[in-house]
Amino acid sequence: MTFNLRQVYAFAREYHQKRDSQKEIQYGTAGFRSHADNLDYVMYRMGLLAVLRSRAKGGQVIGVMITASHNPEQDNGVKLVDPMGEMLEQSWERLATDLVNVSDADLEGQIAKISTEQGIDNNEPAKVYVGMDTRYHSPQLAKAVLNGIAALKGSVRDFGIVTTPMLHYFVTCSNTDLAYGLPTEEGYMTKLLTAFKRIRGNTFAKGNYTNKVFYDGANGVGSLKMLGFVRKFDGYLDVKVFNSNGKINFNCGADFVKTNQRAPHGIPEDLEPNARCVSVDGDADRVVYYYTDEDGVFHLLDGDRIATLIAGYLKELVEKCGVELEMGLVQTAYANGASTDYIVNQLKVPVACAPTGVKHLHHKALDYDVGVYFEANGHGTVIYNAEAKKRIAAASKDESLTQEQRDAAKLLLSTIDLTNETVGDAISDMLLVETVLHYRGWSLQDWFAAYADLPNVLMKVKVEDRNVFTTTDDERVCVKPEGLQDAINEIVAKYPRGRSFVRPSGTEDVVRVYAESETKDGTLQLALEVANVVFDRAGGVGARPELAKI
Repeated sequence: MTFNLRQVYAFAREYHQKRDSQKEIQYGTAGFRSHADNLDYVMYRMGLLAVLRSRAKGGQVIGVMITASHNPEQDNGVKLVDPMGEMLEQSWERLATDLVNVSDADLEGQIAKISTEQGIDNNEPAKVYVGMDTRYHSPQLAKAVLNGIAALKGSVRDFGIVTTPMLHYFVTCSNTDLAYGLPTEEGYMTKLLTAFKRIRGNTFAKGNYTNKVFYDGANGVGSLKMLGFVRKFDGYLDVKVFNSNGKINFNCGADFVKTNQRAPHGIPEDLEPNARCVSVDGDADRVVYYYTDEDGVFHLLDGDRIATLIAGYLKELVEKCGVELEMGLVQTAYANGASTDYIVNQLKVPVACAPTGVKHLHHKALDYDVGVYFEANGHGTVIYNAEAKKRIAAASKDESLTQEQRDAAKLLLSTIDLTNETVGDAISDMLLVETVLHYRGWSLQDWFAAYADLPNVLMKVKVEDRNVFTTTDDERVCVKPEGLQDAINEIVAKYPRGRSFVRPSGTEDVVRVYAESETKDGTLQLALEVANVVFDRAGGVGARPELAKI
């Protein structure tokens, strides 16, 4: 399989040119994202990098997902999936950034440099799985990825349109010799549905729980795949799918619902009060629940609520089966303070904080035998380490334990099968939530009543240079500019149960200000005061923050 790297350069110049005018782009938690028109050369080079990464990992499968998740329709993006379904290793994020930003003339040399530094033999086999979302430009961008893979003589399996979590699942299945499941769409659906039906049994309704759900697919791949599930639910769950054939994420989807605190467009007009509704995002890795009550008041159950619901359920099962396991829940600084209080003081589950970005939460969750992590935006999952699974399986068969303990262990094993441990998965998480609500006999109102969220506000302040900001303590403390955190602390101290932090955006010259306190008016005023301190002390530009714009 010997070949000359010069063909990589020739193919780039012929089909996937990088224009001199194109700005530098950085690989972040979400990979590369931009307007779709700017991404052809990026896709080609990520195909190249996927082959290099596979060879660096001994020929294991690497995934390439083409998606811009919750972004508008005109955007697209691409990210790599590591062998166990993880986000790309951080050191390789730098390599990705370097590879994408060199000129066409330097591309050959950059590949040779990566190969030398990483000890890669480009005559060794490489395997890459590729998936994409439903954006109209995804197929053309996928061709660029496939060309990059071919240019370095990698083998490829193109899955076409799949959710992001499905691609993570496929990669993990292949690299575990099918121990995690079959790397096909049918294998994915069968694993989740078998576990869901086994847990539910023949009782579809229970207590205040009914099995009817209204599902907003964000006009993305999540709607297509849920329609496939609907045909196989066999009455166990009655799902009505809407927003399945329009502009992706436009006035709908999990991000719209979370940001605007209201139901999406496209929802049935005759929806009864308190109907259980769920929204996913464009690539189906985020999920939120919500309902509108008899008085027309909207109630959101976001990632914080999902985390508390699932954590309480798992803690109960672990205690029932009698297996000693260390369980923890990981949040970001954006988690509502009321949810943290509830987890620590009511559920008695340890809470850890991690920087924003699911890769940070996922890594922190690995510290526990059972690690639950969710961002407030609805992206999250549960991770069980190998020893925990082994001990739970042993308990399910241990004749010295009571029948109740063995049954709890079996239920826990089925719950593990229902979980996509590789990454946040809107469909898997939805089925987990439905499982817990059914188990408890709860309606959404029952779930919502577990605790009361503190009023909170998130706003942006435009600044001259976001790079002057440095944070620590998982982004909760601003150490630069000097003195800014002291000023924030003085403001926060004036408000009962007040909390506020600031962090720079990773993509634009803005600073995000989060605030919460005991009352809505107090929270709005707290956010405004902190935003103005940032504006005055850290190079604010444009219009001064105003209350009317919060």
